[in-house]
Amino acid sequence: MTAPQTSRTRLGVWVQFALLAGPLLSMLDSSIVNVAVAPIAAELKAPLATVQWTVSGYLLALGIGLAATSYFARRFGTLPVYLVSVVAFTAASLLCGLAPTAELLIVARVVQGLAGAPMVPLAMSMMLGSGGGARSMSPAAGILLFLGPALGPSLGGILIAVWDWRAIFLINLPIGAIAALCVRRIPRSLAAARQPGARFDAVGWLLLAGGLGVLLFGAGNSETGGWSTPQTWVPIAAGGVLLACYAAWAWRSTHPVVDLSVIAGAPKVLSLILCAVASVVTYAAIFLLPVFMQSAQGYTALAAGAALLPQGVLTGLSLAFGPRLLSRWTVRMTVSLGFTLLTAASAALLAIGLTTPLWVTALVLAVRSASIGLVISPLLSVILRGLDDSRLADANTLFSIWQRIAGSIGIAVIVTEFTRSALPSGPVAGLHQAATALIALSGAALVAALFLPRQRSESLTAA
Repeated sequence: MTAPQTSRTRLGVWVQFALLAGPLLSMLDSSIVNVAVAPIAAELKAPLATVQWTVSGYLLALGIGLAATSYFARRFGTLPVYLVSVVAFTAASLLCGLAPTAELLIVARVVQGLAGAPMVPLAMSMMLGSGGGARSMSPAAGILLFLGPALGPSLGGILIAVWDWRAIFLINLPIGAIAALCVRRIPRSLAAARQPGARFDAVGWLLLAGGLGVLLFGAGNSETGGWSTPQTWVPIAAGGVLLACYAAWAWRSTHPVVDLSVIAGAPKVLSLILCAVASVVTYAAIFLLPVFMQSAQGYTALAAGAALLPQGVLTGLSLAFGPRLLSRWTVRMTVSLGFTLLTAASAALLAIGLTTPLWVTALVLAVRSASIGLVISPLLSVILRGLDDSRLADANTLFSIWQRIAGSIGIAVIVTEFTRSALPSGPVAGLHQAATALIALSGAALVAALFLPRQRSESLTAA
């Protein structure tokens, strides 16, 4: 980074909570409702096709909100926008939990998506900026920032089993309220100041918001309708065209809504792609294994959820020690080690069968998730190389957009592969077929990692 570091500033536990709670809530709620569609439809006496819009509406609104995040951060300042997002998201969660009809629930979910969109990129900007926030963060940040979307269905299943579907929204209230109160404790040195003269790129926003929204909508449809239906491929194709149009527009615009130049250069583009691959390979197994443990092995939702807990500890530790390895190893070496572990742990999925003990599955998941810390930390150092705080919102917004797109499409493809193989041959064959695809993905990423920079993290961040 170009600005001076203040890494000795220690962040209290409540400041860390404020920075992590927002992203956690936003990412969990992007997937937690997936397991609640049937119970919601039954209680509200609404067709499944209507209730499905509680998921699709959130994703559409998320795309619209992400497209405007960088502009709002520049115009009004990172910290005020983050506070408004947390408050609005919490209020929308209350409306979701109290909604008497499916239509009102859908409206509240749209508000949730709009409010939740800025929280991930803005929190990352404050943690990764020149204020040195990330250096004072607990390793728990790794659990929350990179496993949130994948843990949503399991957490949702547990809450529905213990209480009912309204609990998946009402649980946000105490977390969001405390986070909103704690946001005022965040040091202003962590947040970029507002730029009153910032201009809004209306054309760019329409292209980016429209493209991201319909693409995420199409990817969501694939889980229920498959990839061959027009409800899936038409929105994905249309979204891809709109995003390509935005890219062409942004490179020529003097004030793009999201500046693409922050990822200019082959190392940054490669790092962005590898981040997405790591997320897909990690998240896909976390999505599939709880389903496998419950439907094929006969475990309860609570037991399946408990099997996911050890991975959080190792993920946090790997994200804590990843930067320390970078001080001794190069980016190429650290990321290659991470993908080697991820490939090996993906291969271990081939040993899981109907009688595999729960602790073995938990161990495999933990090793897989631990590897992501060795991958994400150094890749982010490449992506954010040479950027001052005023451009971090753009970089982190692009990172969030790319993660959402890659995660939605990539995971849907893996789930489709699992389902296609499981129908004729059983769930074990489906799991092993999906594992083979994950091995191929992580193996290809390992080869690509050999083209990453050889510099250590100090060389990258000093640029």
